[in-house]
Amino acid sequence: MDIKIKNIFKEGAIPPSLVAESIAKHQVKTEIGGHSIFLGQIRADQRDGKNLTAMEFTTHTEMALEQAAIIREEVITKYALTCAHFYHSVGEVKVGELCFFVFTSAPHRKAALDACAEMVERFKKEVALWGKEIFEDNTHTWKENK
Repeated sequence: MDIKIKNIFKEGAIPPSLVAESIAKHQVKTEIGGHSIFLGQIRADQRDGKNLTAMEFTTHTEMALEQAAIIREEVITKYALTCAHFYHSVGEVKVGELCFFVFTSAPHRKAALDACAEMVERFKKEVALWGKEIFEDNTHTWKENK
């Protein structure tokens, strides 16, 4: 399998315009019958009475890009997708901002939905990416990827 590795990491928050642009670009692919989109957002968690203000993501870029490309290709093949994309933030992302964008397209909705769910779960389990929770008092803790 010849795997194309592309940079899926975006510095800071994923801009909503990227989501809109991705949808618009796929209108010319008339064999698509369904899209599925997952958007991960930084949640306003509380720990030990402290409010989360941001997450800071870091990665082992080369390893992460290679693994993400493998996941993408395997999922495209398994579900016979027209296309599949994902993007994840690196650096700091504030509460309420987007940090993860998965977009799958297929001739039929079920394949797009199932593939999107699998890409999200596999990315979270298999890609070398770590998140540090930053709290209002500037303390931080590393978050387990679930």
